[in-house]
Amino acid sequence: MMTAKNYTEKTPLHVHVEQAVQQYFDSLDGEDADNLYEIFLAELERPLLTATLKYARGNQSKTAQLLGLNRGTLRTKLKAHGLL
Repeated sequence: MMTAKNYTEKTPLHVHVEQAVQQYFDSLDGEDADNLYEIFLAELERPLLTATLKYARGNQSKTAQLLGLNRGTLRTKLKAHGLL
């Protein structure tokens, strides 16, 4: 389990997210983008679910715990993304 101590020893997640967002902006070549917040959240959820499910070795209860969701909510999200 990730604790406050070992989290600070790793590269913080926000650093990785900021790098990915910057790469996205770089790929726009100066074009404007609308609804970035909605786009970002929609694009983030599926890979977050996939990676966390893989990390938990397919265990949905563990995946839900890691994500701070109840198992029913997780299953609804997995179904919505075609992962179940």
